Amino acid sequence: MAPPHTLIFRHPEGPRPAFPVRPVFLPNAGCPGKCIYCVQEVQTGRAALALGDIYEHLRRELDRAAAAAHAPFELGFYGGTFTALPEDYAARFVALAAAYKQGGPVAAVRCSTRPDAAGLPLLRELAALGLDSVELGVQSFDDAALAASRRGYDGAAARAACEAVREAGLNLGVQLLPGLPSLPSLPGHAPEAFRRDIEILLEIKPGLVRLYPCLVIEGSALAAMHDRGEYAPWPLETAASEIARALPPLWRAGVRVARLGLAPQPGLLGKIKAGPWHASLGSLTRGRALYAMLAQSLDGRRMNALRLPRRYQGELFGFGGELIEPYARLGLKTANAKPWDQAHFALETA
Repeated sequence: MAPPHTLIFRHPEGPRPAFPVRPVFLPNAGCPGKCIYCVQEVQTGRAALALGDIYEHLRRELDRAAAAAHAPFELGFYGGTFTALPEDYAARFVALAAAYKQGGPVAAVRCSTRPDAAGLPLLRELAALGLDSVELGVQSFDDAALAASRRGYDGAAARAACEAVREAGLNLGVQLLPGLPSLPSLPGHAPEAFRRDIEILLEIKPGLVRLYPCLVIEGSALAAMHDRGEYAPWPLETAASEIARALPPLWRAGVRVARLGLAPQPGLLGKIKAGPWHASLGSLTRGRALYAMLAQSLDGRRMNALRLPRRYQGELFGFGGELIEPYARLGLKTANAKPWDQAHFALETA
């Protein structure tokens, strides 16, 4: 019998972010209209408030955080179209947050906005005031999906916006919604279109990406399309398998996957009419991606034992243990998988 051999596998995912993000929600603020899938009050769990009230509330919160010597956090403005806020609120919010950077609780400032509101002059102005990162709600680079979703821009405009963020000296993030409406003859975004979106991301290499599989939420225009039979969302298995397929190349390219699926905000579950909702979509897809990478690294060998970083202990056997049997077919029993404090995986093979 051949002696055991140890294979070393290093997970391509980068380190966790240095600071947590403290979100400030601005539901629909600055948006030119409601997107067909959008019901911000439900998706964010926040009711719309006057921008002046949000500004004053944030100022008081930052004062309290500074007085209490709060641990540093990144401040993120989400839920609206930040660079299209009325009057000078975008500049005011950035300047307020930046005032708490030096020796204060704010480590960095980020915002989300639409590609067609990401003009280079304004981005440069906000960068000079203290903005660090911009997340673009691209949703897709596919022209058919963007047209069917009434986004008002095409894939070329989305790519140009990514370039503008970089040209302004800002860190780039991209948000995608796999499973959007597409052509009338193809009511759901084809997996192939999402795969092309991932290929474009790998060319652009943003600092981070958020993947939100498209859901049909009560009160949205998409819900009416669904009721008329004009839109069919992805099944959960399609969303899970496609995202699991996308994760390893994104990690290898140095793209941090910051979010998988909508956070379970109060009131959200009761409003989802259809679509690939899963409370632990991240665990489900990350576990499958890890399994695929470990299986590939075996190159046909059988795995007798595994030592793994504690960071990935909860993902190894998949959500609800769904990967126990697949690992058993590779030779690995649950009792032979042990966490350790090393950063790499050690696969003992026959």
